[in-house]
Amino acid sequence: MIGFVGLGNMGGPMAARLVEAGHDLCVYDVLPAAREHFAGTATLAEKVTDVSTSDTVLLMLPDSTVVEHVVLGEGLLDQLAPGTLLVDMSSSDPGRTRALAGTAAERGVTLVDAPVSGGVAGAKAGTLTIMVGGPADAFAALGPLFGVLGTRVVHAGEVVGAGHAIKALNNLMSAAHLMVASEALLAGQAFGLDPRVMLDIVNASSGRSGSTETKWPKFVLPGTYDSGFGLRLMLKDMGIALGLQEATGTPSAVSAAAVAAWAAAAEALPRTPTTPRSPPG
Repeated sequence: MIGFVGLGNMGGPMAARLVEAGHDLCVYDVLPAAREHFAGTATLAEKVTDVSTSDTVLLMLPDSTVVEHVVLGEGLLDQLAPGTLLVDMSSSDPGRTRALAGTAAERGVTLVDAPVSGGVAGAKAGTLTIMVGGPADAFAALGPLFGVLGTRVVHAGEVVGAGHAIKALNNLMSAAHLMVASEALLAGQAFGLDPRVMLDIVNASSGRSGSTETKWPKFVLPGTYDSGFGLRLMLKDMGIALGLQEATGTPSAVSAAAVAAWAAAAEALPRTPTTPRSPPG
């Protein structure tokens, strides 16, 4: 039995893929409707501790605070049997992950961090990149599950928190790429260039990035802005990465500027849904 906690935009499709692959799941989400989506295909947990009978428990939650609340505050760790693998696939803070892993180890539970990249589309298609931090034997044991969820599964390091560290740093780079690409493309548009032509040129040149190859053509130009990953979640990951840079004493001036700009955008962005704007051009 596999426990799965967190059935949102990412967790829902991931859990569905595991069910489709023939795995026996016990699923939980704070929203009953998210659980009911799995009625008839998985065991529905009425409370989070109901997943504790599983040999492996996967968490796909918003951040470290929610992870700690579920594992410690809601009592999940207290109910897990020694030898259980507890896998945090959320985008969590690596320092807090290490601390939680230490607490879990005292109970005989192995906590592994395994955040993902690839967005909702990758979760649905099973093409995620999975970055795993933790012991090599745990990494090997989780291979069959991760193989259902992703096409690139990387052991980021033996140290718990390694996956969460590289995930945050990756998202910091992604956010910075998106910002500078957007500024450049808007400047070109103001000069009279067609953004689609600019993207064709950039994507065959040295300025290309995930933002120019995917985000702009798929989500910005069509005016949908529905990549499935919210601005404030990205800002959270950027803050984690910046904190890691500061803690290690590495240069972070450009990173700090990017975080400040995204924070200003988050402050200006209404929290209620708005009608998508028309595409540029």
